[in-house]
Amino acid sequence: MASKPKTKTAFFCQNCGTQHSKWLGQCNSCNEWNTIVEELISNTSTPSAWQSPKSTINKSVKAHKIDSLQTDENQRFSSLNAEFDRVLGGGIVQGSVTLIGGEPGIGKSTLLLQISLRLKVKCLYISGEESEQQVKLRAERIGIQNQDCYLLTATKSQEIFQQIALTEPDIVIIDSIQTLHSEILDSAPGSVSQIRQCASEFIQFAKESNTPVILIGHITKDGNLAGPKILEHMVDTVLQFEGDRHHVYRILRANKNRFGSTAEIGIYEMQGAGLKEVLNPSEILLSKRDSYLSGNAIASSLEGIRPMLVEIQALVSTAVYGTPQRSTTGFDARRLNMLLAVLEKRCGFRLGAKDVFLNITGGIRIDDPAIDLAVIAAILSSSEDIPLANKICFAAEVGLSGEIRPVARMEQRISEAEKMGLNQIFISSHSKIKAGDYAIEVISCGKIEEVFERLFG
Repeated sequence: MASKPKTKTAFFCQNCGTQHSKWLGQCNSCNEWNTIVEELISNTSTPSAWQSPKSTINKSVKAHKIDSLQTDENQRFSSLNAEFDRVLGGGIVQGSVTLIGGEPGIGKSTLLLQISLRLKVKCLYISGEESEQQVKLRAERIGIQNQDCYLLTATKSQEIFQQIALTEPDIVIIDSIQTLHSEILDSAPGSVSQIRQCASEFIQFAKESNTPVILIGHITKDGNLAGPKILEHMVDTVLQFEGDRHHVYRILRANKNRFGSTAEIGIYEMQGAGLKEVLNPSEILLSKRDSYLSGNAIASSLEGIRPMLVEIQALVSTAVYGTPQRSTTGFDARRLNMLLAVLEKRCGFRLGAKDVFLNITGGIRIDDPAIDLAVIAAILSSSEDIPLANKICFAAEVGLSGEIRPVARMEQRISEAEKMGLNQIFISSHSKIKAGDYAIEVISCGKIEEVFERLFG
């Protein structure tokens, strides 16, 4: 009688996946500390795949010429959430697996429950963290519109697939992947091996049944998705739901997207009845004020293909404690130091002995280099204590020699500023824009000195 194959353990690095014969504090491959965990593996005597006899070849598995394959025109369907569809690239792709992460309490469960309650297809919402009554209370607050939304509270993957076979949903949403566990492994829920096993089971289900699956994932204290790094490589799309809990606005970004761009963002406003889509972010990112103060400037930014106006606030004051402070919110601190060095070296503005604080209103983070000129204008306005003229904005990058450099999609930026009722926009003199009749005055500058002279005389 043949004995059962023995089960043994091995040690794998959560960061790079390298296998080790014993536990180590530091991985020899990626040099990361405390990333090696023990996992169960099966010791079988199955021969290698390339050594298998031809008689065992599966006839149903066959390679096809790529030009002979037929694609379905209806590969996507709308989530009826414009911002969510925008980030995904136009809608939910059939058979795709999407992973969405974010801080606790940021609104991940609310967002996906809200989507599941508004879909026009049969949806199965699986909750491993909350009871049925808790989810029902949130659903009543949001408003139930989808009569084919099913709720399941389970954590065992085998039981979940049994219910999937009974309900036959068109989309599956899991909250969250860290709470699930499979009977195949003996490790606890949330461990590296369990997350990998459960994720692979749902990925296989999505590809074979052509059913989209959306997974909610926890994040670590460093802001990365909890679990093995390979989890992000396995799924098709990785979304990040971020924002400051002290602000009402939330940002949905795509860190990875096999079916669309990763430059798009979705903006939501947290309200009592759920998350409200913000279709015109320029209106909410510009503060409404009656009097204009020094240190405020408006930048014409671009996220993906969406132009939006953001307000930059700067405060420049004398350093009281000797060492000047540099503090930023929503802007790269290293780029701020670079811009201050350009003002000091190339333009002669003495800011080395002053504190500089910079803030982007709305609690969002902007990485577009086109806001450089607005940052410099806000800093100079605060330093000279002179408010900027009414209804002007900026859209240009600043180089290390103090030159004003052009940025992409300038026509869209000008149109957005014009739509919001601004009167002037400062751009680079090297920008190539189509000749046209703009209701807004376009001012071209080549150096920071020219901008300072036009603003402050």
